[in-house]
Parts: sequence; structure tokens; C-alpha cells
Amino acid sequence: MMLSAQRVGVFVDAQNLYHSAKGIYDPEAMVDYRALLEQAVADRALIRAIVYVIDIVGVDQKAFFEVLHRLGFDVRAKPARLLPDGSRKADWDMGIAMDTIALSDKLDVIVLVSGDGDFVDLVRFLQARGVRVEVMAFRETTATMLKEAADHFQPLDDTAIHVRR
Repeated sequence: MMLSAQRVGVFVDAQNLYHSAKGIYDPEAMVDYRALLEQAVADRALIRAIVYVIDIVGVDQKAFFEVLHRLGFDVRAKPARLLPDGSRKADWDMGIAMDTIALSDKLDVIVLVSGDGDFVDLVRFLQARGVRVEVMAFRETTATMLKEAADHFQPLDDTAIHVRR
């Protein structure tokens, strides 16, 4: 299939990228979502781009969510759960898995933007359905098994355009 005819879906685990960028670069580092989306899609047909974010109580993220929407992302937000010990837990692993599976019959390529090793089984499942799965994430914080399971691993840290200081 010609590259331009490939139908692509991009699924971004924003929490994973946020914490990776802060840990690798510095606390002021920010992911450049425009460059990320351009690189993920390349010369292919974008069918759907979804970014999964955590709505943090007391933090106004409306402007950030609007920027993501203007870039072409569907923004899925949910609040963190308060645990009995006072800590907060939030992840979108199940939501990302459900969306990629639901859309897999409409896509030739799924670009999973996360370094979370919990997605290895999802990658293998999607591949068994005939979908090419590409993983984009920071090399240092991507699980080795996820890199190996993907049809292609694209490290975000190969160029500086993905992180602004």
C-alpha cells in the first residue's frame, strides 16, 4: 500500500509524555504537540488523533485543551481519583486500549504515543488484527518490551523539535 493511502490513527498518552519530558529534560520542558502529530502522520491520511489528559483539580488547563483541539486532536479528559492514602491515581490505559481496538478496523496504522510497557499486549492484539502499530516516545523512558513489540519505534528524543524549553 502506498504511504499516502495508509489510514492513520494517533493515540497520545499525555501523562506519560509529560512526566518523561520533565524527567529527561528539565521541569520547564514541554512537548511540542504540533511537531509530534506531523511526525506521527508523516505523508499518510490522518483519520483520528486523540490525546488523553488528566484534568487536575485546581489547575486551569482550558487553554492547553483548546490548543490541542485546534491542532486536530480530540481531547479526552478525566479527573484523577483520590485514593484512601491521600494520593491521586489517574491513567488512561483502558481508555486508550478500548479506543484503539474500536477504531482498528478503520485504520491501517495505529501510532501509540506512550512509553508505557503496559501496552505490549495491546500492541500484539492490534497486530493480530492486521494493524501496523508504531510507538513514539522518549527512548530513555520507553519500556524495552514495548519497543520490541512495535512494528516501528520512533524515538521522540532524536530531534529537539519535540521539546520546547
